Amino acid sequence: MRKNGVRAFSDRRWILPFFASLIVSVTLLLAASFGLFSSPYGLEEAPYQEDYSDYFLGTEVKKFVRKEVAPPRLAYLISGTKGDSQRMKRTLQAVYHPRNQYILHLDLEAPPRERIELTTSVKNDPTYTEVENVRVMAQSNLVTYKGPTMIACTLQAAAILLKENVDWDWFINLSAADYPLVTQDDLLHVFSNFSRTLNFIEHTQILGWKLNQRAKPIIVDPGLYLSKKSDIFWANQRRPVPTSFKLFTGSAWIMLTRSFLEYCILGWDNLPRTVLMYYTNFISSPEGYFHTVICNTEEYQNTAISHDLHYIAWDTPPKQHPISLSTKDFDDMVKSGAPFARKFAKDDPVLDKIDSELLGCSKGRFAPGAWCIGSSADGADPCSLRGNDLEFRPGPGKERLQGLIQKLLSEDLRGKSCAFQ
Repeated sequence: MRKNGVRAFSDRRWILPFFASLIVSVTLLLAASFGLFSSPYGLEEAPYQEDYSDYFLGTEVKKFVRKEVAPPRLAYLISGTKGDSQRMKRTLQAVYHPRNQYILHLDLEAPPRERIELTTSVKNDPTYTEVENVRVMAQSNLVTYKGPTMIACTLQAAAILLKENVDWDWFINLSAADYPLVTQDDLLHVFSNFSRTLNFIEHTQILGWKLNQRAKPIIVDPGLYLSKKSDIFWANQRRPVPTSFKLFTGSAWIMLTRSFLEYCILGWDNLPRTVLMYYTNFISSPEGYFHTVICNTEEYQNTAISHDLHYIAWDTPPKQHPISLSTKDFDDMVKSGAPFARKFAKDDPVLDKIDSELLGCSKGRFAPGAWCIGSSADGADPCSLRGNDLEFRPGPGKERLQGLIQKLLSEDLRGKSCAFQ
């Protein structure tokens, strides 16, 4: 028995097949782990291909470059008040793209007939009806800019978008006084190349005199309690600055990720709700709520890029209110590289100039993109026939916007993130 046992173990013919099978097993295990033998796209639509040859990115910027299966989708809130329905429709047409989602809010100060007219125009538009990506908020709210009602409206719009269609990557809020400076093909093309974790929100920590003038007074927004809009009420009492979180301020105009808005609405920790309660009695809440939440949340503070993606010209002095833009501001708007600008007076001639020279359209028409495949003969609207929304035809706006984003993500400017305050 011992001799047979020794001979059995001394026979080394089993070694070669053993190691061969071992190598095959390890190879298959590594392949399963790293996806070497499986398509990352599965049975999904064909992957979106992007040429990166024209991106001369520094080391810091490359961290935020990301290839995606398909281009991003945007979700827009366009808001207005009494007399703004026509302006809202024009802004909607200028930023429209079949990939995106849109929600319109005409506040309670607007008469019912204006709200009905806006809703009817959306329902009767054949493109909106076919794509089903434009909705008008059925519940109108009073909105006082200096109070928390604007934040409440923004959160409600985001919640509706999350409930009805979660297939979007960034949320952008615009007013009827805003207008785009690039086409949606430009915008979607550029943001196809960057990480979808980036939040564009101009911010700075509240220090010095702003603590006394913004943080310590207590106000009441009558829009929360009354059915008629009026200015905020001021209380005689003042309050101390909170110690559990730092206060930040900045622009009310934002481009936020779906992930961050889900955090603000669902609040899997208590910070978003605590900050929301604090800003209920805060002056100019829209300029502080999201900024304070994002800069006090470790998961998101490094994603905050301090820019609102708008061109705004301020009065001088004291630079507290934006001036209405006109044709004399056109060159500065273009040079800024910003995708949006504000504020514009109703039907100002500069809007026609933007349409013709930057967007390639005319009033009452969609800003065309590669998705518009109809004929333009005899003045017909090429966007009346819809093509593939995965294809883009970017123009000069792509270069301007691309330059701005690369500048914002450069190593020098990344130090301005709220994580480094």
